[in-house]
Amino acid sequence: MSDISVSILPETADDAVAIERLHERTFGPGRYAKSAYRLREKIDHILELSFTAWIGTLLIGSVWLSPIRIGDTKALLLGPLTVEPAFRERGVGQALIERALKEAAQKGHRLVVLVGDEAYYEKCGFKRIPRGRAIMPGPVDPARLLIAELSEGAFDGVSGPVRSD
Repeated sequence: MSDISVSILPETADDAVAIERLHERTFGPGRYAKSAYRLREKIDHILELSFTAWIGTLLIGSVWLSPIRIGDTKALLLGPLTVEPAFRERGVGQALIERALKEAAQKGHRLVVLVGDEAYYEKCGFKRIPRGRAIMPGPVDPARLLIAELSEGAFDGVSGPVRSD
């Protein structure tokens, strides 16, 4: 992000329309068929753990964290993470993730799950969940089901279906 001045700010209720438009532009209507979206239909994301990226008054990115469970264990679901195409590959997405994970850890959360590309998300501490340890509702490529431990050993002994909290 060294070539642009980006502000990472907590999401507010006033950001909802702009974020929805960003999701429409970047993901299109097919986003509703994805398993992670289907899971999020039943829950609201947590405003104080969700962040936006701005250049001046232009919204260029957003990330949400939503409450879920893996079996009986509380966790968070990261996503959607979205950045305007013109501003991708400049560290905006990574800055959004790092801010969200830092805030989640400070508020006592221990686990964050997402469905995504391991090569991208491992920079922020995510790793592949061993096959069968967490089962998403609906079809998900097991290689794309990732977890970040916000405290050492938080995923030890955790398994089961991923469901809304």
